[in-house]
Amino acid sequence: MVERGPAEKAEDGAAARLRQRFPTIDDLRTRARARVPRFGFDFVDGGANEEYCIGRNTSAFQAIELLPHYCIDGKVTTDTALFGRTYAAPIGVAPMGSAGLMWPGAEKLLAGEAQRRRIPYVLATPGNASIEDIAAIAPDVFWFQLYRFAGNDHAITFDLMRRADEAGAHVLVPTVDSAGKSKRPRDIRNGCRVPFPINPWTTWQVLTAPAWTLQLLRNGMPITANLVPYAEKASQNATAEVMQLRSGGSHTWEELARLRDRWKRPFVVKGILHPQDAERAVALGADGIWVSNHGGRHFDAAPASVDVLPAIVSAVGSRATVMIDSGIRGGLDVIRALALGAKFAFTGRSFAYALGALGAAGAPHVAGLFFDEIRTELLHVGARSVAEAATIKVRHPNAWRMDND
Repeated sequence: MVERGPAEKAEDGAAARLRQRFPTIDDLRTRARARVPRFGFDFVDGGANEEYCIGRNTSAFQAIELLPHYCIDGKVTTDTALFGRTYAAPIGVAPMGSAGLMWPGAEKLLAGEAQRRRIPYVLATPGNASIEDIAAIAPDVFWFQLYRFAGNDHAITFDLMRRADEAGAHVLVPTVDSAGKSKRPRDIRNGCRVPFPINPWTTWQVLTAPAWTLQLLRNGMPITANLVPYAEKASQNATAEVMQLRSGGSHTWEELARLRDRWKRPFVVKGILHPQDAERAVALGADGIWVSNHGGRHFDAAPASVDVLPAIVSAVGSRATVMIDSGIRGGLDVIRALALGAKFAFTGRSFAYALGALGAAGAPHVAGLFFDEIRTELLHVGARSVAEAATIKVRHPNAWRMDND
């Protein structure tokens, strides 16, 4: 046995102290709220309209009961096969646009931890790091989420896909649930827009968040890095203008078919809530269906993702890999999703809260929480693997019934 050195022991001690102080995602959220400028925290934490959908997402998971088996041997594996690769656990980092508002440099920190932990990292089109930078940091786990740019026969859309292909992205994730701009009252109240307003209120927020401000100085003003080649210059205003004026709307079925035809690796359609849409996506060649309501950020009347998950698994689960996000706040939620037929789960806000709360230490901390909780909850429910989790008996009172559709 190799003796651990002083530096390794100190690292272990620091991690143990974080686990004691911040044992849950909610603890991290509370800390992030106190540490990050209000406009940055609210941008990530908030949602559309009255934010009822955000509440539905979390309460829907809480309502799901699992019937455990006991007397197993306690040998558990969390390795998960997905699109020809093996990941270390059935949890990944969901795409987040402008995550740098919560913590400057967020994308690179999360991608690095995902590579280290061997879990998927999905870069958003409007992220604050480029396709090429993230591919270099996380070559084994890099996925790319693609938004729609309809102008000039989708010239930007297809060029983004070309860049993702050349950079070696393992999975392309076109997203269909951004049909139009959403009303986000928190962002409106905070004046969170581009160009960002510099006034006494925002200045005070920045000055009273010293750790965040130091990180901003180290990383520079966040820009929509993937759009720099299509903007007049590499600036926050110029790239945001490209996003605002040239993107928008949901990919049409014809557009998805064109993307599928050109992309030769796994192709996952994100933002599906209706089984008929799942059927159509699989019919045009999708390898995966990502059940999501965009974390409640676009349509406040949407059902909780987990409540439509069983109907989508029933419709296409034998022909495509079904995944889920929106409302995942711990390892137990991941096991609930697996028990309902999902093959994989993703979360964005959980990782963002951790960065806001702990800075660079947040990514390894929250990843560790998920790994530990997934393993522990598998033991508690009597499953020894991710595959066995699909056999768990479930009571799901709020599941949607599609019998009459």
